[in-house]
Formats: sequence, C-alpha cells, structure tokens
Amino acid sequence: MGVLTNILGFLLVIGVLVAVHEFGHFWVARRVGVRVLRFSIGFGRPLLQRTGADGTEYVIAAIPLGGYVKMLDEREGPVDPAHQSQAFNRKPLWARNAVIAAGPVFNFALAILAYWAVFVIGATEMRPVLGEILPDTPAEAAGFQAGDELKQVAGSDIQAWDEAVLTLIRAADNPPIPVVVERQDGTQTQRELDLSDERLLDDQGEVLNKIGFQTWRPRIDPVIDQAVDGGAAAEAGIQSGDRIVAVEGEPVERWGALVESIRRYPNETVDLTVIRGDEPRQLTVNLQARGGGDQQIGVLGVTPRVPDGLFEDMRHQVRYGPVAAIPKATEASWRAGALTVEVLASMVIGEASVKNLSGPINIAQYAGDSVSLGITPFLKFLAIVSISLGILNLLPVPVLDGGHLLYNTIEWVRGRPLSEAAQGIGQQIGLALLVMLMALAFYNDLHRIFVTGG
Repeated sequence: MGVLTNILGFLLVIGVLVAVHEFGHFWVARRVGVRVLRFSIGFGRPLLQRTGADGTEYVIAAIPLGGYVKMLDEREGPVDPAHQSQAFNRKPLWARNAVIAAGPVFNFALAILAYWAVFVIGATEMRPVLGEILPDTPAEAAGFQAGDELKQVAGSDIQAWDEAVLTLIRAADNPPIPVVVERQDGTQTQRELDLSDERLLDDQGEVLNKIGFQTWRPRIDPVIDQAVDGGAAAEAGIQSGDRIVAVEGEPVERWGALVESIRRYPNETVDLTVIRGDEPRQLTVNLQARGGGDQQIGVLGVTPRVPDGLFEDMRHQVRYGPVAAIPKATEASWRAGALTVEVLASMVIGEASVKNLSGPINIAQYAGDSVSLGITPFLKFLAIVSISLGILNLLPVPVLDGGHLLYNTIEWVRGRPLSEAAQGIGQQIGLALLVMLMALAFYNDLHRIFVTGG
C-alpha cells in the first residue's frame, strides 16, 4: 500500500506541476498571437488525444515526467504564408521571452496559491519550543535554554518549526542572527545566534543538531504500546504493556534513554530487563539495523505508550483570513525560493553537499507521505516542489527555459540570433548536463534507500 500511495502521490504532484507549467507557456503564447499546435502532458505515446476547435491537439501521453507546448515555428518546418504572422520565431523578442518565462512564473504562482490555501485552511503545528540544548554548540554559546519558545528569527515571526529551520538556514550567512524567545515564565528576550562557522547543509548531521537545538520532548516512560510485526521486539516475545527498565544492565527511565541505548547496538544481540505486570523478565533480543556505515543504528521495532493529551499544549492552530493569507503566502514562497537558490549556489561552490539533491524516487516517497498525512502537508509539499521546478527551469542551461532566455539575451546583445549550429551544440551540452544532474539525483535517491536507510 505504501508503494502504491507513493506512485499515486508522485503522479498527482507531477501531473499538477507539469500541467500548470505548460499551461503557462500555452496561455501566454495564445495571448501574444502564437499558434499552438499541440499541448501535451507527458511524453511518448498518446493515451488520450483530442483536437480542439482552435486546431490545437490536447494530449495526455504515457510518460508523465514532463510535457511540452509545440508552437508554429519556421525553424521546425515550412509554414503556410497565411499563418506566418502566428509563428513563434516571427514574434518580437519581448513576446518570445514572455512565452518562455511563463512556465516558471505559473509554477511560482501555483506555490503562492498552495501556501495561501494552507494558511486559510489552517494547519496544526508543533510550537517551536526548545528541548535540551546540546553542549559546545552555537545555541549553548548564545544562552538558549530548554523551554524557550522561538517567536522571531531575523525579524520574521515564527509559529512552527519548519518556518524556524528555513529562516535560520537563510540567515546563517549574516551573523549574528537576532532570535526573540519567550521563556517559561512568559517574558521575552532576544538572543544573538552566530552560525558563521557552521556548514548547515553539508551531509554530516541534522541542521538543528548543528545549531544545538533539539525539539521539545515530553517525558514518556519506556512502556511498549506495540511491537511491530516482524521486528526484533516481536521476535523476542516483547508484548504491549511491557516496561523496559534496562539494556545490557544499564538502567533506562525514559523512552528517549531507551532509544539512545538501542541505537548503539545495530545488528547485535542485547539483553533487556523487562517488567511484565509485577514480574521482572530477562529477554535476549537480536536487534535489527537501519542506515549504513558510520550512520548505522540499532532498531528494536516498538512504539511507545503515550498518555492521552500529552502533546496538546505543544500544538496550536496556524490560520489566517483570506486577505491576511496573501502576504503570508507570498513571503513563504519567497523564503522557500530564495533558500532553493542559495542551496543550489552553495552546491556549485562546494559549501553544501550535492546529497541535498533529490530525484523522482525521493519525490515519490515524500509525495506519498504528504498525501497520507492530509491536505495541508500535501499542499506544502506541492508548493516546495513547484518552486524548485520553476527555479530549475530558469537555470541558464540549453534545453531548459533559462537556456532559451539566454539565447534571446545573446540575440538582443548581438542584434541577431546565434547560428543554428551554435544553438545545436548548446542543446547537446545542455542535454548532457541535464542527464548528469538526473543521474546524480537518482544516485542520491538510491543511496538514501539502500545505504543510509532513508
């Protein structure tokens, strides 16, 4: 069921993004008088095909990884003299640029609309309350304390953890970062966070851990709610209601301590002391493992028994009216877009790991998860991927929209277009770069699945 959900989620996300992107090209082309021959969602063999009254073929094709708008163009074949005024190549430079840029612009507009819907519908978010502050980190040096709730980061109001993380990453290059927190006594104070020595986006460790933050975690006793079928605990006979009080003779009093102890023994056999009813038992468990290499951790395969209402005080509803949601959605889209550009630039110059790059497999997993979690997580994911698609298409690489805009810029500077031979060479280079990028993204996806367990 999980694989099916991932596939359906991926098709839904890609279908929406491609349709919006290509509709942008199509809509603007029609507005500037370009004749559109075919509007296709997907590549390859047509599955559904219809010719409209305007003569345009509307197609849904077999391969859903993209789409295209085919326009009348004398560079692609002879054009009836009666229709030459409708040819793309006959249009002025501004009109051609408008058609090319419309795809990414519509992706950005979709992201704003999706964020707007999220803010209007409302989402239940975990309040950004700090748990334990890690030692020898920028957070400890800045004086943050467990129980502090983040209220503002670099001048931006913060209501949820995802806002906090994105804002901190963006502000890391401009130290010190002013962070307003509300302490447990209700008073507010400002702390100065210096992240100039931290590489938050390399592949070693989580962003929050590098800063020194941990999210708030309630006290949960090490009592088992469920042993996962086929997991190490179930195989060893651990049952619902069992309390684990020691791992390899080391006492554990909280669920977090149990997790940390188990993580140290990937694929190893450990002795657990378990209280069932009032009777202590000694159980030997063959732990499983997740991840690979230095990142491998032990896995017991259990879920904790969480008292009802334990998390209620840490959740709040984030919602805005339809008008107030417009600037919030625009700000969220701008923040996500700027971060995407900064991460891409950092990968190019080596300041961020290329392991941050994701491909279709990872997108499908996140799409499936977001669909399963509900409408607001799905809309957030749709917005992020739409922004990424828009930015990717604006890169100055031939075969992408940004490459065509680059050609048009050269034409504007030279007063005439590049030769067809030069453009052909550029297309070949651009295609090679795109294939390399996709190969790297696929490699990262497979590495996450088979090596790091992600």
